[in-house]
Amino acid sequence: MTRRGWVLFLAMGVIWGVPYAMIRIAVEDFDPIAVAFGRTFLGALILLPIALYTKALAPVFRRWRPLLLYTLVEITGPWLLIGFAETTLNSSTVGLLIAAVPLIAVVIVTKLGHDRFDARRTVGLIVGFAGVAALVGFDIDLTQPAAIGAIGLTTIGYAVGPIIINRALADLPPLGVVTGSLILAAVIYAPFAAWRWPAHFTADASWSVLGLAVICTAAAFLVFFALISEVGPARATVITYINPAVAILLGVTLLDEPLTIGMGIGFPLVILGSILGTARARAVEQPVSTPVPQSPSQV
Repeated sequence: MTRRGWVLFLAMGVIWGVPYAMIRIAVEDFDPIAVAFGRTFLGALILLPIALYTKALAPVFRRWRPLLLYTLVEITGPWLLIGFAETTLNSSTVGLLIAAVPLIAVVIVTKLGHDRFDARRTVGLIVGFAGVAALVGFDIDLTQPAAIGAIGLTTIGYAVGPIIINRALADLPPLGVVTGSLILAAVIYAPFAAWRWPAHFTADASWSVLGLAVICTAAAFLVFFALISEVGPARATVITYINPAVAILLGVTLLDEPLTIGMGIGFPLVILGSILGTARARAVEQPVSTPVPQSPSQV
């Protein structure tokens, strides 16, 4: 990998590890739907001129049905559910639970017949889900089933979204897909956000929403596209394994969240399981293997 590739790679690992801490700060004062609306609206506002200049948006809206479905499962639902979950769960715990998305994705892709399990992937799934179980068992108050369910639905949505892209949107400009989905998400959120609009705008929450929109959405996607161009899509998705480490570090150091037994056990298991579970099957076992799809909006 080139020096530029490493810089972009490390930048993405940090940028998409940051949102969980920002969301945690924002939902302390703002309703989760107001946070999600602010992030999508401002992010779309920043990316829209670039998408229009590069003529990336028009062909995307001509295929509005799969775009709408992708928006619902990858942005509208997850970004609201994460905000809701972080009203009761630590940001570091949420970030680590979402690291299990590749494990969900490989199960779905296999069930759809695009791939198959080998021994390594089976071990990876077992190890990864054991890590999730450790997190849930040690760190999460089981009297908060709604928060657990919200993250569970989020991981499923994040796993399904890339499959929709692969099947219906892969030939369209990525910048157009991202910008179009942000516009649709903002439109969907708008009436509900107006109903739950904050009476007071505190500095910490406001800066967090702005940071989510500018850094973790608009800038993040531009950097991610540059990373894909530099190192290819397969290497680019390895940032999935760095994000939770950044989320834990920020949660512990900036938000005074505890470094728990569940994290100590669950973090290495989830990451190891994701690496094994999403690895391409060996040629002797499977001559043709479809990589597990990843999406650039899983934060």
